[in-house]
Amino acid sequence: AEAAELLGLMHYMEGLRLITAVELVPATSDENVTVTDTELSGVPARLYLPRRAPAGLRRAVLYFHGGGWCLGDAGMHGYDLMSRRISNELDAVVVSVNYRLAPAHHFPAQFEDVYLVTKFFLQSKVLSQYGVDPGRVCVAGDSAGGNLAAAVAQQLSEDPEVQAKLKAQVLIYPALQALDLDLPSYRANAEKPLLPRALMVRFWSEYFTSEPALREAMAANRHVPPE
Repeated sequence: AEAAELLGLMHYMEGLRLITAVELVPATSDENVTVTDTELSGVPARLYLPRRAPAGLRRAVLYFHGGGWCLGDAGMHGYDLMSRRISNELDAVVVSVNYRLAPAHHFPAQFEDVYLVTKFFLQSKVLSQYGVDPGRVCVAGDSAGGNLAAAVAQQLSEDPEVQAKLKAQVLIYPALQALDLDLPSYRANAEKPLLPRALMVRFWSEYFTSEPALREAMAANRHVPPE
């Protein structure tokens, strides 16, 4: 990806996205779960519905994938498998959201997409359509998706238009702060495989803008005034 960007062939994140593309699997139902690709309020999502007859109103999980706000897809094998298991083992409706990605779309597009889906799903008529208990709905996500899940939970608590309240938020190694990128965890993992500090800085900066000035400031931890 770095070489392709230096040669002017493609954006760095587009190069990385080629790697994640090989993980995509089609929306295929099985004996336990019906799986469909759909849209909720205009946002693409993969929907998982348990096949067994419900004993009552079901749980629901709105899931936001990770990938630094730049990569990832609800249709990747790992996310698809996890959503199937959650749906089957918890007898839950799972909505795995395919929000817009950077660098084509910067903040707040990613947040706006997941919030729009969550707010739409929490309408009484939609919950009733899917047989969901309004008192047993949670948001969840990993990494950048954990960031989005936390932001959605905070915003919903202040939204007077939303009557249903979330039961829980499940945040899996969430990215929750970008004020200081020189904390001990960043130092200790600066050169670790899969997610070195330089890549995390690139994810954060691309989330906000593709201008290299912010990336350079973040790399030097000079992006936030001391005061």
